[in-house]
Amino acid sequence: MTAAQLAAFVLTLAAAFIVPGPAMLLALRNTLTGGLGAGIATGTGLAMIAAGWTAAALAGLGALFVLVPWAFAAMKLAGALYLLWIAVQIWRDAGSPLGQGPSDGRRRWSRAFGSGLLVNLANPKSVLFSAAVLVVIFPAGLGLGDATFVVTAHFLLEILGYTLLALILSRPAARAAYLGAKLWIDRTAGAVLGALGLRLLLSR
Repeated sequence: MTAAQLAAFVLTLAAAFIVPGPAMLLALRNTLTGGLGAGIATGTGLAMIAAGWTAAALAGLGALFVLVPWAFAAMKLAGALYLLWIAVQIWRDAGSPLGQGPSDGRRRWSRAFGSGLLVNLANPKSVLFSAAVLVVIFPAGLGLGDATFVVTAHFLLEILGYTLLALILSRPAARAAYLGAKLWIDRTAGAVLGALGLRLLLSR
């Protein structure tokens, strides 16, 4: 593995990171609703599964999905239904006030972490994306050390990105702007997540 290959991997991850999708949308909303802690907790959950998909791609799970299409279809169905469930919850609670108090905050961080895990688990196409990126950038048959480095780098880059996002969006001005338009922001978020869930459900 060369420095040029690693740089190409980092740039590809950065480009994928900023493209709007369920993970980014969830991180945005959880930070605005729950603050810095919830944003970092969400990012940690998202990063763990994103790095896990890369590890799975390195282990050949992408090839397995191609050979056993029903396994991919089953994961895709479960993921789409979960995204639709989240969309319904966000839309339903759009008019509800935010919870207050430290205990509510701790529960919110735990829920944020869990939602990050589940949203990235809900997108099995991530392993196919990771497999395609790895095949193009890295030589075949990466050793265990190089593979571990790639997975660790992916995890750390995701954590860095979501932490920076949380630091920006947890500022009082951003939170005040969100609270002023919470109903429509949440309903927009719910509609977008619902559309993404339907897209995943109906895609071939």
